[in-house]
Amino acid sequence: MADAKKTPEKTENNNGQGPRIRIRLKAYDHKVIDSAAKTIVDTALRSGSEVIGPVPLPVKRSTWTVVKSPHVYKKGGEAFEMRVHKRLIDIVNARPKTIDMLQNLSLPAGVDAEIRM
Repeated sequence: MADAKKTPEKTENNNGQGPRIRIRLKAYDHKVIDSAAKTIVDTALRSGSEVIGPVPLPVKRSTWTVVKSPHVYKKGGEAFEMRVHKRLIDIVNARPKTIDMLQNLSLPAGVDAEIRM
């Protein structure tokens, strides 16, 4: 006897829920990115959507070493580091009101927001 495979019934996105929005934030300063994430979460909750996050993603660290003086102190170097902090926010069951409120939202300077639907 061959078993018949069940295929899930096609309904709306995410099993009957509205559209899902994924927001990825990037910034050099962790305080700025946390405040931006808080404003996004507060806005989404005010409009009646469910929010998952903000989820902190791994910090990308880039380091450079530069020679202080190329002629006199050749072995003395100065180290610089750049950190990129990232957060991920999922808005489930987004309503049209949520999308409008997020489009009109102003984020602090230095925060890069990537929005996917």
